[in-house]
Amino acid sequence: MSATPEILLRRLFDAAVGAADPALCVPRHLPPPPPGRTLVIGAGKAAAAMARAVETHWPGELSGLVVTRYGHGVPCERIEVVEAAHPVPDEAGRKAAARMLAAVRGLTADDLVLVLISGGGSALLALPFEGIALADKQQINRALLKSGAGIGEMNCVRKHLSAIKGGRLAAAAHPARVLTLVISDVPGDDPAVVASGPTVADPTTCAEALAVLETHRIDVPPHVRRLLASGAPETPKPGDPRLVRSETRVIATAQAALAAAAEAARAAGVAPLILGDAIEGEAREVAKAMAGMAKSCVQHGVPAQPPCVLLSGGETTVTVRGQGRGGRNAEFLLALAVALDGAAHIQAIACDTDGIDGSEDNAGAWLADDTLARARALGIDARGRLADNDGYGFFAALGDLVVSGPTRTNVNDFRAIYIEGNSR
Repeated sequence: MSATPEILLRRLFDAAVGAADPALCVPRHLPPPPPGRTLVIGAGKAAAAMARAVETHWPGELSGLVVTRYGHGVPCERIEVVEAAHPVPDEAGRKAAARMLAAVRGLTADDLVLVLISGGGSALLALPFEGIALADKQQINRALLKSGAGIGEMNCVRKHLSAIKGGRLAAAAHPARVLTLVISDVPGDDPAVVASGPTVADPTTCAEALAVLETHRIDVPPHVRRLLASGAPETPKPGDPRLVRSETRVIATAQAALAAAAEAARAAGVAPLILGDAIEGEAREVAKAMAGMAKSCVQHGVPAQPPCVLLSGGETTVTVRGQGRGGRNAEFLLALAVALDGAAHIQAIACDTDGIDGSEDNAGAWLADDTLARARALGIDARGRLADNDGYGFFAALGDLVVSGPTRTNVNDFRAIYIEGNSR
């Protein structure tokens, strides 16, 4: 292999992101124009790029509105692009969601609603259910993000606090045809979970949402708790006749991204091993397990013989106890560094494929086998930084952050652990 480990790992990340580029995956799933109107509605970190791909390849009349995260917009001519806050919703997202819901009402059976959904859409479609204020949703969302709750649990709550999620958007569009194209950022690629499934029937219940809030000890305003307990915000369920003309297609996934990275590894003469596309759990616990696998590759040649790379995707969680900065990928990589304890011949990268690790300005970071030694030379205590949830600060001090800028797609986290042969 001629490339350095850092260059190789960055190439693998770029290959994974490239596999989920809306310009490549949207056009082949577009339907023929309908007899009536075509209305484009979208939400998520990839929404603007998906909208542009639709515009480029759509042969007929077109209009619409999509909402994406601040900094993730791209110019479109016929589809309006609005930017809003993520991961905690704001007023811009609320207004955009209200406009979308209003736009799909009153359509006919001859009309088509083309819905473009990607990760991040749940926070961006911030239209509270009647009787719930945006401030209530913001408070609960912040608490959930810090609680260690899984994405499925968070979205169960979000759906039942919303006027547009959990199938409500498709129900409002009835009797128009609704075709939803999904770039999946969730383990298992369940379209009901991506962006809280605004066009997908929701099997979860208000009671389950309350149970999630109880399990994670989320402080809920009394009026919100009473509303959930009443069952009033229940979502459309499987079999709802208003969703009979709603179809969903998942067009990009973490597994496809990992396969693209694996092909790039083979091209570089490195054997890839995909560990899974739906790995969940506390970031630091996942890191311990993967450190053990990497050491086993060095010592025993299993589960793979070096030179090799262990690839994985999914979404870990971080239970925030410290005061530091950093998303789940920086946390994973710092925990991996601690677990490896300077083991030779092992390097790694961990990045969010949307280009933003949590709420920071980096996609993630990269780890060399001399990372801990360089940190010690600077007087930086890796274990202390991990205890403070300060992965960002740790890797920033070493100059080892990966800064890609917004990629305008999102198939969740990408992790690659490269194990070299014994000669370097």
